[in-house]
Amino acid sequence: MRKLSFVITLGILMSSLSVAQTVPQLKADNIDQVVKAMTLQEKAALLVGLTRGNAYFGLPTATDANSKVLVDGAAGETKDISRLGIPVTVVADGPAGLRINPTRQGESKTYYCTGFPVATLLASTWNTSLVNEVGKAMGNEVREYGVDVLLAPAMNIHRNPLCGRNFEYYSEDPFLAGNICAAMVNGVQSNGVGTSVKHFAGNNQESNRMANDARMSQRALREIYLKGFEIVVKESQPWTIMSSYNMINGTFTQESRDLLTTILRDEWGFKGIVMTDWTGKRNTAAQVHAGNDLMMPGNKTQVDDILSQVKDGNLSEADIDLCVKRMLEYIVKTPRFKGYKFSNAPDLKAHAEITRNSAAEGMILLKNENEALPLKAGQQNIALFGVTSYDFIAGGTGSGHVNKAYVIDLLQGLTNAGFGVNEQLKDLYKNYMNYQKSLSSFDKKDFWAFLSKSMIPEMTVDKKVIDGMAQSAEMAVITIGRNAGEGADRKIDNDFNLTDNERSMISNICNSFHAVGKKVVVILNIGGVIETASWKMMPDAILLAWQAGQEGGNTVADVLKGTVNPSGKLPMTFPLNYLDHPSSLNFPYDYVSNPLADFGFTMPGAQKQMRKNIDYTNYDEDIWVGYRYFNTSGKAVSYPFGYGLSYTTFAYSGAKITPSANGFVASITVKNTGKVAGKEVVEVYISAPKGKLEKPASELKAFAKTKSLAPGESETLTMSFSTYDMASFDEAASAWITDAGQYSAKFGASVEDIKASVPFTVKKENIVKANNVMVPAPGLTLLKLK
Repeated sequence: MRKLSFVITLGILMSSLSVAQTVPQLKADNIDQVVKAMTLQEKAALLVGLTRGNAYFGLPTATDANSKVLVDGAAGETKDISRLGIPVTVVADGPAGLRINPTRQGESKTYYCTGFPVATLLASTWNTSLVNEVGKAMGNEVREYGVDVLLAPAMNIHRNPLCGRNFEYYSEDPFLAGNICAAMVNGVQSNGVGTSVKHFAGNNQESNRMANDARMSQRALREIYLKGFEIVVKESQPWTIMSSYNMINGTFTQESRDLLTTILRDEWGFKGIVMTDWTGKRNTAAQVHAGNDLMMPGNKTQVDDILSQVKDGNLSEADIDLCVKRMLEYIVKTPRFKGYKFSNAPDLKAHAEITRNSAAEGMILLKNENEALPLKAGQQNIALFGVTSYDFIAGGTGSGHVNKAYVIDLLQGLTNAGFGVNEQLKDLYKNYMNYQKSLSSFDKKDFWAFLSKSMIPEMTVDKKVIDGMAQSAEMAVITIGRNAGEGADRKIDNDFNLTDNERSMISNICNSFHAVGKKVVVILNIGGVIETASWKMMPDAILLAWQAGQEGGNTVADVLKGTVNPSGKLPMTFPLNYLDHPSSLNFPYDYVSNPLADFGFTMPGAQKQMRKNIDYTNYDEDIWVGYRYFNTSGKAVSYPFGYGLSYTTFAYSGAKITPSANGFVASITVKNTGKVAGKEVVEVYISAPKGKLEKPASELKAFAKTKSLAPGESETLTMSFSTYDMASFDEAASAWITDAGQYSAKFGASVEDIKASVPFTVKKENIVKANNVMVPAPGLTLLKLK
């Protein structure tokens, strides 16, 4: 009997070992087999993120409290399933550089990342090759710090100047935004790591971003708010797309199968995974069915919800299997799956140099009367005004912030470039700033530090001090600073508009210095548009420096000195007045945001009510966003889309449009007619013949930038665009239609500065059918211009 028992036990053991040996281990070529081997519990766990605390609050980042933190400060992870050889993968912010914690418990070493220029500046370069190089450097830090996916780039449209996160986004124009973003994605992903292009889609305000319903026409959705994403998917295939918090036309984007499957995958051919933005539990079954493969940041209730929804018949296992398969296809591409031995030591010095050089190409010379710039070499007594001159803003706040080793301010930058500043004025500012800092007990690890950087109020400079500086200093430089970010939108007063103190400071300085024949230069250290029309006539020169990353002060000094000739062009319009924007009629510019509520926290006794521009926002301006409105309506602006000056001049000649296999090729020759080397951006706008649809006067459809041209040197630029690129979305036909007829190609230095126009003909109507999805409910009162 004992012998029989032993034989049975041995048989069971051998059988168990045999079964164990047949459990597949994940490989790139056995994904279907692994899916079949997974339990429903394992599948559900794989679709829900693994949270290690909350990276946003500066804490170590686990749902599994006993597991080791892999990368301190990373935004989240995916669940490992060791039985099947499925590893954890790590995702981390952000759009201006990798966001992780610089310090780690029990270690003295620091893990700083490079603070790269913000997206508005990179778009201002109009240089996809340069942006690609920035992406390569950024992606190298992602890989070497052990992160698999960068939660960036962000590319929502600048629908309105006051959106708090516009610094993370590229442009008011989807063609420019899409192409710049595609270059960034290709650069980052060339390192064998992924990107998560966000926020898909319609996340164009921060006020109540968790629940706002963006109500828009199908045409506006397709042409303005999805077009840039479409370009990125087709040109760069990002590893992941991040579904946004908000609703579009009454449905949460995270629960919209029309958006995440029908449009994104079926129409555009997206091959990667979709992850949610950092949302708590919602309708998990709807999220999975829509095509979200990864619920972030993840909690156990979501796993339980998936299991219960399958049990109740509300969610099919087929939907789950499809998401699981896509997750595994993602995982096998990651450095962690491939066993990459990351160094934790990227070349930060080399990346700082890339930051400095790339930022220079995106700075925009808005004004330069009587060759006020570049500065004379060796000036030693510059009166440096403005708190931000001494506390330069490298980038925005929230998840777009980067923990960097240093920020070069303008004082340091000028000193490094061989200039000298007035010591008396410098001491005055330093003493004031030290006093202001002594009043603050700001804890950089708390919730509020994540949402915003406490800016020091601008110092009031006595008129007598200004008059004294005008007598003793050689010239004046004034820096105006602005910062914004995640969790709140900007305001009109004291933000979009200058403060009374800033306005009087500019006025008094210009009056005093001009009275004695001395020049004044204004530097704009900002992340988004501000009002300029009421004061721009006062200074001699204005340099839009944006938020240039950690080397910002050095880069500004390079441009002021003339070491670099500015070649940036505006990726958005600067209006005369905020209310000139048609979207201002439907934007919460007077809303006092409650960041706790906007992060999903509820307040005791709070009552739900539908508040215009908070709970819902009607995009009544339709397709008339940015220059499409201003240029078509003939509305005057302060600075037009595509505008930017240089220290040299350029002439355009030989403009041509030639038919190609799927569209047209535009070419033009640019010659440097000035005295110093420089680069020029050529922008090609297309004007369509009159047809059934109301269309903008012109739309950007191609652009290119010259190399650095020596005086007298020429370069011929060649750009292509397809008939599909020229199409408008016809809602009645659910199709992209390019009308037959005569068009005009306008070669410009801005949308208003057209250097040459060439007529060309589309001989045959071109139609590309699309699905009739995401239809808005009645109630929009769409703006008509023609």
